[in-house]
Amino acid sequence: MSNAGTPGKNGLTYADAGVDIDAGNALVERIKPAAKKTARPGVMAGLGGFGALFDLKAAGYDDPILVAATDGVGTKLRIAIDTDNVRTVGIDLVAMCVNDLVCQGAEPLFFLDYFATGKLKLDNAAAVIEGIAEGCARSGCALIGGETAEMPGMYEEGDFDLAGFAVGAMERGTDLPAGVQAGDVLLGLASDGVHSNGYSLVRKTVEISGFKWSDIAPFSDETLGEALLKPTRLYVKQVLKAIRAGGVHALAHITGGGLTENLPRVLPEGLGAEIDLGAWQLSPVFRWLTDTAGLSPHELLKTYNAGIGMVVVCAADRADALAELLAGEGETVCRLGTVTPGAGVTYEGELS
Repeated sequence: MSNAGTPGKNGLTYADAGVDIDAGNALVERIKPAAKKTARPGVMAGLGGFGALFDLKAAGYDDPILVAATDGVGTKLRIAIDTDNVRTVGIDLVAMCVNDLVCQGAEPLFFLDYFATGKLKLDNAAAVIEGIAEGCARSGCALIGGETAEMPGMYEEGDFDLAGFAVGAMERGTDLPAGVQAGDVLLGLASDGVHSNGYSLVRKTVEISGFKWSDIAPFSDETLGEALLKPTRLYVKQVLKAIRAGGVHALAHITGGGLTENLPRVLPEGLGAEIDLGAWQLSPVFRWLTDTAGLSPHELLKTYNAGIGMVVVCAADRADALAELLAGEGETVCRLGTVTPGAGVTYEGELS
């Protein structure tokens, strides 16, 4: 009779090598309720299988085109780890993926995560993945699977990394950008702070400032760590309503590269954008980062979102109605400027 299924009395085990399979199984059981709350039409099975199934017909699509996006959180994770405050980085992970998807005109349908660490800490990992589930629920997509990798020797004590993968869909022929032309209006939707880009510069700025993460932020009544961990804003449901209302020609998620590099990504060859820097107020966090690091306006606008997290490019005769709709959905909207003949982004006025 084989004793292959019975633990041996001698010899090494996987746990001796630093990998606790039981802890991984416990994590899956713990996060199942959070994942279940993200269920939506199209989901066909829960967590635990070798793959995740999704039914596009049940989600309401007749002739769908799939859109995929992947991203991470970057060195914002370093602040979360160093302050032992990992509750919201999961929201960041989802936002960085689904905010990209919606720029193609797609509705996010499902999400998968990858969580890698040297030694699995159940409470921390659960907090991260519960944050992912919250981000999914807020954006209408289902958390249908993922991978937790415990890899001793690959990460320092307490460190972990995240990657996210989102898939969305749209009916054939409805993809964005489409119909962008000179004279289109640029509507800026306010960010909730730094979001998830430029954090290597954020951390360098904090280092030279002399502040600690636990100090009260000079621009907020929160600690500096809490203020800089404010999660990336999710624009999905609001922007989808604007698309369905008509008149949206393109969307630009303002991530790494700022307005300067992200807006041209959705403009046809031969067209550029003119932006009025006086159209919005620079928020306190960006004013502090700029002053402390001595950033030029050029560097600020190319590194950070500078207070604008999403740009809606729309027909001029629909701009007022769409601005009103988005404001009604909770967005702070400003009229940034217009699409112009030429190339690249030009700025008028000054940030204040």
